[in-house]
Parts: sequence; structure tokens; C-alpha cells
Amino acid sequence: MLTVISPAKRLDCTERDVATTTPEFMDDAVTLARAAKRLSQAELRKLMDISAELAKLNAERFKAFETDAEPTRPAALAFAGDTYAGLEATSLDADTLAYAQDHLRILSGLYGLLRPLDAIKPYRLEMGSRLKTRKGPSLYAYWGSRLSEALNTQAEAVRTDTLINCASVEYFSAVDEKALNLQVITPQFYEEKPGGPKIVSFFAKKARGAMARFIQERRLTDPAQILDFDTGGYTHAPELGTDTKPAFLRTEAAQKAA
Repeated sequence: MLTVISPAKRLDCTERDVATTTPEFMDDAVTLARAAKRLSQAELRKLMDISAELAKLNAERFKAFETDAEPTRPAALAFAGDTYAGLEATSLDADTLAYAQDHLRILSGLYGLLRPLDAIKPYRLEMGSRLKTRKGPSLYAYWGSRLSEALNTQAEAVRTDTLINCASVEYFSAVDEKALNLQVITPQFYEEKPGGPKIVSFFAKKARGAMARFIQERRLTDPAQILDFDTGGYTHAPELGTDTKPAFLRTEAAQKAA
């Protein structure tokens, strides 16, 4: 199976002694960085809804993107948001990282699609950003069906017809499902609450990362196998989900124990 996850706004720029690979869409990343570089700090601030300080930082990053000023980091080890707290890529052994290199993909506004060990530079460009390019008014227009085509190719390479979607709606919306020749399974993660089960964003993001790790560590090949997911106290809750959107519930007791 292939698994996709979202990137993160927060980055860990710690140096890693890990051999990196080149992103498939590196030329596109350069094109998009050039487009962003043409924007003023005020325009970047408006585009990404960020502070003046962050706008200044990212303007500098885009200007330095084609130079060696910014060191690169392996993608799965550089992203540091909630999903990556669940993935815990820094503690994956070498064999599992090698497996993930073929079976795990990170959707990215700037780089399109990343393998875990693909080298990236520090950046911020969310998939929902309305960055204008010659291809249209947004990054969704820019990427079109190419991410789906790349996922189809990789799925064929690892002989699977299943994609486990552990990405956010914002990022998976960049995947043209009409062009995708794969069965998509999107796990849902619920917390038990007094008023009934609820999806809590912070916990759901972390659980999606943990699910991605669960799949890589166990080398899962059948979507039915993800129903055994129990990291963090979650258990399969068939009454809350469907075949393509299996649900996992964490009881209040399990929440306290986690």
C-alpha cells in the first residue's frame, strides 16, 4: 500500500547524518519559489496570512532558494508538526525508513510530492495558498493531475492498488481523484466525549502520523490490516465509519492513559 500524509508548518532544522534523495518535482519547486520570490513581504503576509516577522523570514528563504545558503534536510525528519509527533520518523530504524521511501509520500505545496528522505530547504507554502502562476490562480491549479499521476506510477512500482490517505483535506484536495487509479482509504480518528464521539484536530493529526508509522513498521499490504491499529489507545469503531472511511475511537480512559 501507499500512504500519504501532509507536511507541517513547523520545521526542525537539526542536522541529520542521513543520505538524502532529490525530489521528483524539484524543477517545479524552483518555479514556485521564483513566483513567490517576486512577491513583496506585504504580499506574502497576505497570501499566507502570517505575521510580518514570518513574512520577512519566508521572503528571505524564497530569495535564497536557488543558492546554497539554506542547508537541506530529509523531509520526514525536517517537518515537526502534530502529524510528525505521531510519525516519530527520527526513531524509525534504517530498514523501515528504506521501506517508507517506497511506500510513504508527503504532499507539499512547494515540492508537490516528497519521499521521506527527499532533501528539502526550509519553506512555508501551504497547498491552499492562492499563489498565481502561468497555470492558474492557485497551487491546486498549478499541480493539476500530476500528483495523481505520480502516485499511480509509484503504486504500480510497489504493486499496490490501495492508497491510505492520512493527509488533511487541504492537502489531499491537490490529488485529482478522477485521475487516480487507486482505491482510497481515509481513516477517521475520534475521541470519546460526554456529548458523543468527536474528531479533535490536534489528536487526529497525531493519529494520522501514528497510522502512517504503524503501516510502515508492519509492512502492511492489505487495507483490512489497518483495522488492527491501536497506537495511543485507539480501537476500530465500525459503527462510526465505512469501508473507505474506517473509524477509530479512543475512550476517555485511553485518553487519560496516553
